[in-house]
Amino acid sequence: MNKRQINGLFVLAALLAAGVIARLLIGRDPAIGSVNFSWPESNILVLRFGAVRSAIVGGACLGLSGLLLQALLRNPLASPFILGLSAGAGLAAMIAAWSASMVAAGAVGWIAFIAHGADGVIPGTVGSLAVLILVYALGRRGGRLDPLTLVLTGTVVATICGALTLLVQSLMPPSSRGDSWMWFMGQVPELPSSGAMWTAAVLLFCSFIASFRSGSALDAASIGDDEAESLGVSLRRLRILLFLCAGALASASVALCGPIAFVGFIAPHLSRLLLGSRHRALVPASVISGAAILIWADAVRQSIDVGAGRLPIGVLTALIGGPVFLMVMRSRQMRTGAWTC
Repeated sequence: MNKRQINGLFVLAALLAAGVIARLLIGRDPAIGSVNFSWPESNILVLRFGAVRSAIVGGACLGLSGLLLQALLRNPLASPFILGLSAGAGLAAMIAAWSASMVAAGAVGWIAFIAHGADGVIPGTVGSLAVLILVYALGRRGGRLDPLTLVLTGTVVATICGALTLLVQSLMPPSSRGDSWMWFMGQVPELPSSGAMWTAAVLLFCSFIASFRSGSALDAASIGDDEAESLGVSLRRLRILLFLCAGALASASVALCGPIAFVGFIAPHLSRLLLGSRHRALVPASVISGAAILIWADAVRQSIDVGAGRLPIGVLTALIGGPVFLMVMRSRQMRTGAWTC
């Protein structure tokens, strides 16, 4: 790595470390509703450490998934949320949970495994990959991927999946609708499910290794199909492997934290701004930046009281990420096609 890349990784690591400290120190007094900055008692510290773990793993999954989608699709507007992967994963996980409750899946081993496998990661992966295939097929014009068509298709598919998710939620038992609604708005759980946490961590580790080893191939794939093939890169194999990784990472983050907007979009762009365009350095940078963005968002929301509790983290990331997305979409580089991933 060159000096710029090392310095960029150091800045991102420092940003992540500062976010961890802030999340551990920021609290709210339930009696008077004021924000305080202090080291918590042991029972509160356990909950905050749980939120830190959830934010790091969930944010890292989103950051790496966004980087892979932007590189393989050569589209700076791509991300798991924008292309509908998060919505597809959420819909599949919700359908699986509802189906399991309807057929008493607890009494049938293989149905329970499919419906609840890794706390929703297995059906979520199926849903996210199905959406990715659909968006990829519909986002082509004249045999080529068109960036804006791809984004519009992903937005429409995500909207449909979101509406269907709300429909399935309405069919759930009344006792579980509150939890499913909070999950749908995005959350960083203080007591994360061990199945979702460990599955997400394992998928993140495996995807990181595969992506890091494919760094040079991703550099070539970002240029163009012909150039990549001339350099001996098997685009078919690369896309199958890393699209699987991107879909699995999106579903893991949804199972752990719910659908969270724009983290997977901002993290790769922040990493490119600091480190440049080499994917061997961007892979760890996107993992760190995704974790840092989500943990800082969770720390900031602790100080925002909307009257009925703290601001949902999915709302906060959308309010911040939406304007950033519009800035990228309206930039001169994007309009002239000069933006490279």
